[in-house]
Amino acid sequence: MAVDMNMPILIVDDYKTMLRIIRNLLKQLGFNNVDEAIDGSDALAKLRAKDYGLVISDWNMEPMTGIQLLREVRADEKMRDMPFIMITAESKTENVIAAKEAGVSNYIVKPFNAATLKAKLTSVIGNF
Repeated sequence: MAVDMNMPILIVDDYKTMLRIIRNLLKQLGFNNVDEAIDGSDALAKLRAKDYGLVISDWNMEPMTGIQLLREVRADEKMRDMPFIMITAESKTENVIAAKEAGVSNYIVKPFNAATLKAKLTSVIGNF
């Protein structure tokens, strides 16, 4: 099945510069339908109001972290199967294990580039 290059994508990060970087990388890869949220609770409200094809979320945010957001998404029947990519500056094994146990689709360690993002996206949504 072909990847919908126009699917809505939600990017979540409490750092404006990171949101801009992720948006620009997605644009380079051909994805232009991108919404932003500044933390997990903001993201959850947006996810409940609109159908997204993918979530790319930072781990470290306040007041709701990316891992808490992931757990909420996986607990919600409507969003349970949504592809969810976690981004973090920490590559600690226990974090990767916690994210996997919570149902993350894939994991990106900062810093990363368009090639890394494309590889992670391809593993989650298929070739594009």
